[in-house]
Amino acid sequence: MNDNQRKILDKALEELPLVAILRGITPDEVEGVCDALVSAGFRLIEIPLNSPEPWVSIERAVAHCPDDVLIGAGTVLEEEDTLRLAQLGAPLMITPNTDPALVSLGAERGLAPMIGCMTPTEALAAAKAGASALKLFPAARLGTAYYKDISAILPRGLPVLAVGGIDKSNMAEWHAAGISGFGYGSNLYKPGRSAAEVEASAKELVAEWMRLQEARA
Repeated sequence: MNDNQRKILDKALEELPLVAILRGITPDEVEGVCDALVSAGFRLIEIPLNSPEPWVSIERAVAHCPDDVLIGAGTVLEEEDTLRLAQLGAPLMITPNTDPALVSLGAERGLAPMIGCMTPTEALAAAKAGASALKLFPAARLGTAYYKDISAILPRGLPVLAVGGIDKSNMAEWHAAGISGFGYGSNLYKPGRSAAEVEASAKELVAEWMRLQEARA
């Protein structure tokens, strides 16, 4: 991750820490959906590697999106995935699990590891290995009470994003609990959903985040 990408990431995590998860997207869809997300304000876009032709979609997204938008892969499980992300200039490395060796490798290769975790042991291991952010998953099933319990031992300053079952209806509860941001999956994008529908949902989510931030201030 170069200095400019680091600044973009830090700004996004501070101002609008919302990640769009485009599981199942195809290369032919990706440019239109990315345009919809960027128009709504999203700056962090994840293309899971269990999507059709994910590397083609990632490459197209990197080439198509503005410089202040960061692209990356989700469901990163293998060492070669980190090398390919680095070569494509797609710095977001998002995992469903905590593999400290993989986290360290991603960080060494200049990526921004956003690491899936559930337990305090996983969260602390990810942080120690060099995670840029933690992804609490499955957030909705764990609940805000669980997050409040474990947040006391998490490293201060390390963002924690709630992912899994998050939509506009429960953002306020999580925001009140102190969560740093959110990742949105099928409520934002799912195969067959048009770019216009994605944009409408994205704008609602961004507006809700801004409302919550203003209320806190």
